[in-house]
Amino acid sequence: MPAAHRPGLRIGSGLTIPESELSWRFSRSSGPGGQGVNTADSRAELVWDAASSAALSPVQRQRLLENLSGRLVNGVLTITASEHRAQLRNRDAARARLTEVVSDALRPPAPARRPTRPSRGAKERRLSAKKRRTDLKRLRRPPPD
Repeated sequence: MPAAHRPGLRIGSGLTIPESELSWRFSRSSGPGGQGVNTADSRAELVWDAASSAALSPVQRQRLLENLSGRLVNGVLTITASEHRAQLRNRDAARARLTEVVSDALRPPAPARRPTRPSRGAKERRLSAKKRRTDLKRLRRPPPD
């Protein structure tokens, strides 16, 4: 489906980023090329202003800004794709990467780990294994003088 007809970029079940909030930049990819190396702008950059997005609820915006603080520049998230030779495939790769990054950032934090103690049987097994290992190494030593 062409980009103009898409309603938006669907992220998970509760969020769709409108196409109007996404902007594209294209440039030449690095690396070896071929006949089209100096003419094809196949590298795609997808830019989304997450800080002022109307698609996010206040809770989602707060979580996104906290989790992506290292990747955002003035609240703007930029995704670059240049692994394919065709611009269209790089555009699809950038959209997929944006979906993955945003859904990971919006995922609620995992519950805190409850500390547990080893059982009595586990302690005994560990100590008996250590004792077997010690005895084995003792047998390898030369006899005392």
